[in-house]
Amino acid sequence: MSTSSVNIDLRAEPGRPGDGNIFTRAEAWLDERGKGAWIATLVLAFVLVWPIGLALLAYMIWSKRMFSGSCRNRTRHASHKAYRSAMRSSGNSAFDAYKSDTLRRLEEEQKTFEDFLQRLRDAKDKAEFDQFMEDRAKRRDDEDRSGEGATA
Repeated sequence: MSTSSVNIDLRAEPGRPGDGNIFTRAEAWLDERGKGAWIATLVLAFVLVWPIGLALLAYMIWSKRMFSGSCRNRTRHASHKAYRSAMRSSGNSAFDAYKSDTLRRLEEEQKTFEDFLQRLRDAKDKAEFDQFMEDRAKRRDDEDRSGEGATA
């Protein structure tokens, strides 16, 4: 039987921010991995101990994890809040100018990098297509030669 490479520190101090009890940590761990991890855990709980599986199903329905688009909605909402707070003025005009200049530069770098990746994908697609066409032409030439040899 293989061992899992996931390490959950069960002895974590509850006073540290973001930790909490084992259920809170397990919930956060499953949320990071998405709805598939929740469903796998639910099935496993039903197979091993059905009352725990039933309780987990009730929790998933009650917390709306079963019917939401993703288990990561809370994380996305938090990152959106952080983005909005980052765009707010700090009251220091020099810092705000530096921040806007840095954000503009980062957006330009991101666009440049995305353009580079697109050119890379296009070049790879072209190389694959050219190789396909060469193989096709070679196959056609081989068939023509074998056809001529059989009739001659």
